[in-house]
Amino acid sequence: MTDATDVTGDLAGIRDAVSVRLPAASAYLSVLRTATAGLAARLDFTIDEMEDLRIAVDEACAMLLRHAVPGTDLIAEFELTGHEMSIRVEVTTVGIAEPKRDDFAWMVLTALADDVDAVSSPDHMAIVLRKQRGAARPA
Repeated sequence: MTDATDVTGDLAGIRDAVSVRLPAASAYLSVLRTATAGLAARLDFTIDEMEDLRIAVDEACAMLLRHAVPGTDLIAEFELTGHEMSIRVEVTTVGIAEPKRDDFAWMVLTALADDVDAVSSPDHMAIVLRKQRGAARPA
């Protein structure tokens, strides 16, 4: 189920927030990849930027699903502001710390998004991605 809320901002224009709740299973990730691309298109991201986000969301979810409690949900929250998209994907876990920041999957995330962070508590783990339209990547 998708819930969308539009809130009029000040000079920045409109802020869109979209939440998607799916079963925490890889079979549903195609829905999330499609939602990611569609929302990026709203911000006029280039095809390459949209594909980077789709891959980054897929990779973040794959990292999280390894630790998700079976039968729980994966929650994705998208925030579109001006020229930037912020995506937070979260799962319920049991006693897991943060995702490993020194493995290949984390390197992929940091290469595809402008900013990547992990947030965790004893029973939840989340990865937050941010990407700006037209942002140059560091060499």
